[in-house]
Amino acid sequence: MDLNLKNKTVLVTGAGKGLGKAIGLAFADEGANVAFHYNSSSEGAEKAAVEARERGVSAIAVGADITDADQVKAAVAQVKDELGPIDVLINNSAATQSKPFLETTEDDWAPQIAVTIEGTLRVTQAVAQQMVDAGVHGSIVSLMGDSGRVGESRLLVTATTRSTTVGLTKSLAKELARHKIRANAVSIALVQTGSLDEHTGNADPEKMKRILAAYPLRRFGTPDDVTPTILLLASEASSWTTGQVLSVNGGYAMP
Repeated sequence: MDLNLKNKTVLVTGAGKGLGKAIGLAFADEGANVAFHYNSSSEGAEKAAVEARERGVSAIAVGADITDADQVKAAVAQVKDELGPIDVLINNSAATQSKPFLETTEDDWAPQIAVTIEGTLRVTQAVAQQMVDAGVHGSIVSLMGDSGRVGESRLLVTATTRSTTVGLTKSLAKELARHKIRANAVSIALVQTGSLDEHTGNADPEKMKRILAAYPLRRFGTPDDVTPTILLLASEASSWTTGQVLSVNGGYAMP
């Protein structure tokens, strides 16, 4: 299926490594021009942009601390100046931590709130305003973890911040529909990227077997399992789909 993403401008946050980078390259494979956002992973984002350009599209790495409003505005303006008005926003940036709740402190909570909630709001508002001003019939796809839908031990703060993605998505869908802007979310479980050990707590083989047993398909996901759904939601092939949370999780949690 041709998703008609060619020449669309796509901003992917947290795209210097892992799933974010894979998402950006998947859009490049579809002919879209991609901005790979990063905060600290500048080298990875620059390499990703080079890889995307080798696919025959325009691509840039754009740095911004999304907890800083001025940096976000500058980054969004840079994407427009270098690639054109943003057609698709992929909210991938998040801060997570695996730790028993009773052992956490407000210092543990703060970065998760600042990045996952406030940062996402900040980026989404800046991009949505640009879409409205440019008359773009855009698409916003926000990623979240299944912990935000079903809860997870040791991930209480992460689950709390991730759960806000549901409210954000449904509210955006209702408020921005008049501007022909759609909003959807993709909820995922464990995906095999460089940060898998961080999410599993560097579990030993026996514990990994127990974790894997929670997946009916008996395997963790890969970026290639997740990107097709994101591409579809971003495209006009999903023009009548908005305000939805789609799970791509190997059956780990079922609505």
